[in-house]
Amino acid sequence: MTLWAIVPVKPLRRGKSRLSGILTEDERTVLNQELLEHTLTTLSSLKELDQVLVVSRDPHALTIARNHGAKTVQEDGNPHLNTALARATVVAKVHATHGVLVLPADLPLLEREDVLALIDRAVKPPVVVIAPDRHGKGTNALLICPAGQIEYDFGEGSFKRHCDRAIKSGARLEIVELPSLGLDLDLPEDFELIRKMEGSKVEG
Repeated sequence: MTLWAIVPVKPLRRGKSRLSGILTEDERTVLNQELLEHTLTTLSSLKELDQVLVVSRDPHALTIARNHGAKTVQEDGNPHLNTALARATVVAKVHATHGVLVLPADLPLLEREDVLALIDRAVKPPVVVIAPDRHGKGTNALLICPAGQIEYDFGEGSFKRHCDRAIKSGARLEIVELPSLGLDLDLPEDFELIRKMEGSKVEG
């Protein structure tokens, strides 16, 4: 199976605005860049992924992506996330990819094994593999095979909508719940959770 990972990236200086109470704009920019580089390093180490495609309207983010060997799609204006992902999926399908894995660049605890857990569940398409956020409401990873099996519906409460779309499409639905995939860095309290989880890993 030919599989591409699609990583949507907000402008590095504007992302994580909800952390503005504890981080300056410069600190958030550095954090966003580190998260992106961590995601790209993790994905590029996987032979199971044929290509990584980063979609963003931030030229600096796209330069970082190319330096990690990723393909890029530069968005114009300020498109909705679902629109940007749909365009990126068209690019992937042009290159004859069978499946796409949408993975945001804000999962600080992401490891190779987490991505492999998603890929391992994607056998015998049509299949949709979803990793919910820790609240069980959002979608933190979405693997669709074949590409285009369902339309993207990211936003508040997207986990249930993606599940519903998968079932209605006739695809097999696989749900992967892992702490490292469930924790995206959005709110100040997420920092404390990350420190606790990283500490438990070291102790273990």
